[in-house]
Amino acid sequence: MHNTAVIKVSIAAVEQLQSISRQTFFESYADRNTAENMQKYLTEVFSIEKLSEELNNPCSEFYFANINKQTIGYLKINYAHAQTELKDEHALEIERIYVLKEFQGKQMGQLLFAKALQLAKERKSTYLWLGVWENNTKAISFYKKCGMIEFDKHIFVLGEDKQMDILMKLEL
Repeated sequence: MHNTAVIKVSIAAVEQLQSISRQTFFESYADRNTAENMQKYLTEVFSIEKLSEELNNPCSEFYFANINKQTIGYLKINYAHAQTELKDEHALEIERIYVLKEFQGKQMGQLLFAKALQLAKERKSTYLWLGVWENNTKAISFYKKCGMIEFDKHIFVLGEDKQMDILMKLEL
């Protein structure tokens, strides 16, 4: 039996957050993007400085998913002004939800999604929303199974590449 836990990330764990962030993002998208665009994104978005700033934002929270004390994924949520797009006081955004490739299909994504849902309900949010790359059919299918529906689109820039994200939400 695996001992699973979802643990809030503190600033003291910023290097661990950087490591899991870079690894999971690379595993998820490297095969469908140029090396240059991946490197630019990984360097800029997952720098210690940028992650520290996000960890110190009172309207953002990170959570690690652990199995037997090994970090295998993470969740980032935003509310109020920290949201990337909508900035709706009544909403909670899942900005990032990633699980190491070897642990996908083992309910860890579901565990992190359930944590986001719990946090949204605790904040009395009226809906939960996120953006997902239109070419990430596996993630889109996962979110649909969680009850989310498509409601809009926006541009996501990875390095120099402008990509289309589908915005999805779940009314609470």
